[in-house]
Amino acid sequence: MTMHYYTNNIDADSKPKQISVTVNGQHFSFQTDIGVFSKNGLDFGTKTLLEALELQLEGQKVLDVGCGYGPIAIYVAKTYGYTVDMVDVNERSLGLAMLNAKGNGVDHLVQGKVSNCLDEVSQMYGAIITNPPIRAGKQTIFRIYEQSYEHLVDGGVLWIVIQKKQGANSTIKKLETLFAAVDIVIKEKGYFIIKAEK
Repeated sequence: MTMHYYTNNIDADSKPKQISVTVNGQHFSFQTDIGVFSKNGLDFGTKTLLEALELQLEGQKVLDVGCGYGPIAIYVAKTYGYTVDMVDVNERSLGLAMLNAKGNGVDHLVQGKVSNCLDEVSQMYGAIITNPPIRAGKQTIFRIYEQSYEHLVDGGVLWIVIQKKQGANSTIKKLETLFAAVDIVIKEKGYFIIKAEK
């Protein structure tokens, strides 16, 4: 049975594997599986996003939207010591993310919840980070941006990675209708790292 990473199908075949990743000199080990995004290694977009990330929060939490097996949330928890919530529509991804949080020693800082976009999210955040599920379609992506705006405190920031060929320009236009400031932090190999401030 095939499974798309942006759907919830926990009955798909399972073939767990362990991968090792280094980001900004820090080493991480992640368990991945069939049916989760970028199962064979950390994708270039996420790695570029994490290497560009700068967070300065005072007491607020971070939200990782579409967390997959957890690299963004785990990196943020380990690097900054912030409390991070993760959401994903894919239960298998979320289970792996919680397992990986424990394996990387940050399970006391990270918690996860199954949610389609931010539908099950009730809290407010100082930062929201996403490598959005492009294949789920523009309507879903834009809904993530709109819901992220609603769940950010004033002065809160949304960090996004998106490829130019997958709609970076339309993403920027959409964000400019919502946020006070939208900046392209980095462009690398067709990937845009975008920071939008409420």
